[in-house]
Amino acid sequence: MEIPLMYNALFEPVKLGTLTLKNRFVLPPLTRSRSTQPGNVPNQLMAEYYSQRTSAGLVITEATQVEPRGQGYAWTPGIHTQEQIEGWKLVTKAVHEQGEKIFMQLWHVGRVSHRSFQPNGAAPVAPSAIKAEKVKVFVETGPDEGALVEPSEPRALHLEEITEIVGFYKQAANNALEAGFDGIEIHSANGYLINQFMSELSNKRTDKYGGSLENRLRLLKEITEAVAGVFGPDRVGVRFSPLFETTDEDRFYLGLVESNPHETYITAAKMLNEMKLGYLSIAEADWENAPHLPESFYKELRENFKGLLMYAGKYTADKAEMMLKKGYGDIFGFGRPYMANPDLPSRIQKGHPLNMLDSNTLFGGGQAGYTDYAEYGETIENV
Repeated sequence: MEIPLMYNALFEPVKLGTLTLKNRFVLPPLTRSRSTQPGNVPNQLMAEYYSQRTSAGLVITEATQVEPRGQGYAWTPGIHTQEQIEGWKLVTKAVHEQGEKIFMQLWHVGRVSHRSFQPNGAAPVAPSAIKAEKVKVFVETGPDEGALVEPSEPRALHLEEITEIVGFYKQAANNALEAGFDGIEIHSANGYLINQFMSELSNKRTDKYGGSLENRLRLLKEITEAVAGVFGPDRVGVRFSPLFETTDEDRFYLGLVESNPHETYITAAKMLNEMKLGYLSIAEADWENAPHLPESFYKELRENFKGLLMYAGKYTADKAEMMLKKGYGDIFGFGRPYMANPDLPSRIQKGHPLNMLDSNTLFGGGQAGYTDYAEYGETIENV
């Protein structure tokens, strides 16, 4: 008997600048900590993982540090050495052989780091010398090896160092282009460096990068301009993680939440719209009892940004289709389901059950819980 297909709207092709995505499913950035050590080098195992998930219309890599100081977690890959570039070529080649598109997410953790990751054991860098709260980082060396520890006390970046940071992003974009990537996503979410500059809770600077919202958005603007100068603006996206209606318990999202997120992110969206960026990615809060984004925000974001809008964060096909029909979103990231189901769109379309995710194998290790998830109707041995 023929199986009726579901969620047809999610399987429509969509234009991202000059690119055509075959469907509206996205493999969003997912840290998996499988890079080869030493050197945080992408490898053949990672190439297999991404190649398996080319059922998505767009593949976006895990967050990738633009310089050594940008690392905050063990075994995460970089894009600032030639060895790393060569490793990423394995990944882009594998994805392109499947006829699909892959973007790299560029990342700098800023203060969400530990001295054990920093060159010469120095303090992490940040807009201001304010320690990140309510967050732990996993360290791989030193007296706390193998433990989750609090981030180290950061130091404030000097003015000339901020210009260097912009240069690191531009060089990382050039490196990604050499590695064969189709575009870039700039990680400006989740309390990492660019987000730290955006928030008045973590940015107490009195120079041109602090104070007014325009000044606090300056680093994002300069980095986006630099990256767009390499790939073209329609091949660039930016990820945000706005949080509304916070409680005392979740007030600090990796140490910060903007006091007026609506103003912050609508203003940022207007700025990025003027640059004619390809897309904005909104990472919605996904923890238990997390507050929802207000519908007014969805509407105003759509009114002020004309590129594609991507949403992620515990999304189901039902929710994605509803957002699409309301006109709020265009493409949708399915994170944890994609980890365990490389053929996720087909399973959703045909109503097949999903593989369960093994939460014990999310970070670090080898192929177990990474490349050994079967497609529907196959066995693990066939993968």
